[in-house]
Amino acid sequence: MSTPEEDPYENVSRGSLKLKGTENISKKKKKKEKQKKKLVEVTKIIEDERLEENVTVPKHTKAEMAFKKMQEKMQTERIKQKASLTHKQRVEEFNRHLDGLTEHFDIPKVSWTK
Repeated sequence: MSTPEEDPYENVSRGSLKLKGTENISKKKKKKEKQKKKLVEVTKIIEDERLEENVTVPKHTKAEMAFKKMQEKMQTERIKQKASLTHKQRVEEFNRHLDGLTEHFDIPKVSWTK
């Protein structure tokens, strides 16, 4: 093939690339230990605050308690009412309601031929 004298890649440097003027730059070491200690202290403080918050539970007022009781009562009544009728009975009741409405709500017939 080609001889070593004709090889265009003969003068290629095989090491890592080096930039000019960056011979003495060194990376700063990270201080992981101090950061970990600070994080542990901060998490302990946050946990202590959460525990203090859990100790003081706000109580509901009488009005709020009464409101919640009424909401639960109304919800149980709705459930009982829905469970009392079968689907067939509900459809029949709805049809009776529609029969009782006036014909004002019917869609008028539109035709030019008749």
